[in-house]
Amino acid sequence: MKVTAKKIDDANVAVQGNIENKVVEANIDRLAKEAGKQMKVDGFRKGKVPPHVVKKLHGEKLQQDAEGDALRSLIDLGVKEAGINAADILGEPIFKKYDKNDNGIEVEMEISLRPTVEAEGYEKAVPAFEKPEVTEQEIEEKLEEVAAQQAPYEKIKRKRMVRDGDMVVIDFEGFIDDEPFEGGKAEKFSLKIGSGQFIPGFEEQIIGMKYDEEKDIVVTFPEEYQSADLAGKEATFKVKLHEIQEQVPAELNDELAQKLLQDEKATLDTLKEKLKEQIEREKVSKLYNEELKPKLIEALVAHFDFALPNNIVEQEIDAKINAKAREMSEEEINEFKENPEKVEALREEVRKEAENSVKATFIVDALAKKEEVNVDDQEVSQAIYYEAMMSGQDPQQVIKYYQENNLLPAVKMGMIEDKLFGKLLGLEEK
Repeated sequence: MKVTAKKIDDANVAVQGNIENKVVEANIDRLAKEAGKQMKVDGFRKGKVPPHVVKKLHGEKLQQDAEGDALRSLIDLGVKEAGINAADILGEPIFKKYDKNDNGIEVEMEISLRPTVEAEGYEKAVPAFEKPEVTEQEIEEKLEEVAAQQAPYEKIKRKRMVRDGDMVVIDFEGFIDDEPFEGGKAEKFSLKIGSGQFIPGFEEQIIGMKYDEEKDIVVTFPEEYQSADLAGKEATFKVKLHEIQEQVPAELNDELAQKLLQDEKATLDTLKEKLKEQIEREKVSKLYNEELKPKLIEALVAHFDFALPNNIVEQEIDAKINAKAREMSEEEINEFKENPEKVEALREEVRKEAENSVKATFIVDALAKKEEVNVDDQEVSQAIYYEAMMSGQDPQQVIKYYQENNLLPAVKMGMIEDKLFGKLLGLEEK
């Protein structure tokens, strides 16, 4: 087997070779002999099936396996010829040519390698910025907000009409074409006006009702309503108002602070300090995500210059094309299927973005090692668990989904990136 290897750049090697027919045939003979020792065929003792019988029964499979073995041998020879460390090889080769002819198989491919990133001088790429400040007014507004969240609802002391933001206690029953429908009835039901808990138009028509008033409320169920029997239909709800409740503002005192902070020694000043820290974190997070992180990535990509593994770039281009395809109409997708040149033009359109994305990944990996930034699997699980809890999802189910879809490495990489950038920018939590 004749093989030549030529370095394209520091991250890619071109390998050319020819697999002679005799190499494939020798592999077929070997594989048939090995298979015959394991097979059971009528008329032959187990393990004694002759190679020619195996070839007759499984000729196509043997041919594929034999060619695969020969190709792996060619790659091994190419790696040896190029003096490549096998541990540096990334992903699968890109095949430029795989032509079968009378003499054998002509092969041309590119093997991609992990690039070398010299982690030096990157400190200059870190953008300067001023840490956001928190004003007294912002703290007071936040304090009033959390106090309002703690304010209890109490029955109003003087009778008045329902206002937006009130809590009402009502009986209701819904009818479609004068017929009651399942799930459309309740008694002494508590509903906060303005919460959006009911279908559009219902809560707005409660506003202005008085104690013990009865009223017909007409609404139309949304077309996308979860119950197909009700979707898009007009319904009349007979409603009776029993009670109106309004929030009683919570007093801004040490007692409120102790309740919110679960600390009997807390004071209102302690609560204000905690709220100041919270507002500051929110401001820093916004600044980081919207401004600092994009600027830092752009600066790091511009600072470093190294060859990129072509196969990883092509994979990233594929991912970006697939993402765009998910947003296309069926008509647009068919247009691309019928015009290969349009697909190629789109690939070239996203190539630079894909290259920068791949480059940034290798930069983050190198700098994280240099800065000794690590994220262990437990931290990843905890982050996913917390996010699931905050969004009202089952944390175990979410973690299982991430595991089954091999998404954990991407989450881990994102956490390493944020931890690294936080350190470079001086935003680590003390």
